[in-house]
Amino acid sequence: MQQQFAQQAAASRAVPPIQTAAEARKFAEELMEVMTSLLTVIEAETELVRAGKIREGMELEPRKTELSRRYVSAILLFKASEKYISLATPDLLAALHRHHDVFRAMLQVNLTVLATAHAVSEGIVRGVNSEMQRRNAPQTYTASGYRAAPSPRAISPIAVSRSL
Repeated sequence: MQQQFAQQAAASRAVPPIQTAAEARKFAEELMEVMTSLLTVIEAETELVRAGKIREGMELEPRKTELSRRYVSAILLFKASEKYISLATPDLLAALHRHHDVFRAMLQVNLTVLATAHAVSEGIVRGVNSEMQRRNAPQTYTASGYRAAPSPRAISPIAVSRSL
């Protein structure tokens, strides 16, 4: 993944920065379109994960990856051209910042939902593991009448497939 972003960064350096107001407006329209499309996919993913439809949410991954790649490329071009855009078209820069703020807020909601789903699924796996260990371990007591902790040999790991 890091290598892919490094390749995108190298490719974006080959693209000359924006040098006219017309280029800036065209770029802003394209960036807003990419952010809007990415937000649409992210919102759909968020709703599917909230509804417990993880598999359907994962089907959005290729589209999300492609839009993310386009977004990163656009941001790299923006960084190379930010000085010109701020001087030549400050209204456009303000519009891009507002749109990006909305984008960032929606992305935070998506990340929160995904983190919650991850924590819940991890809790379920840990609970299943604890129950399996409790059932597999011999039920013995110490001389003072307390339940003995299972020996390390009695503990057997569980295997989890990460693919749905």
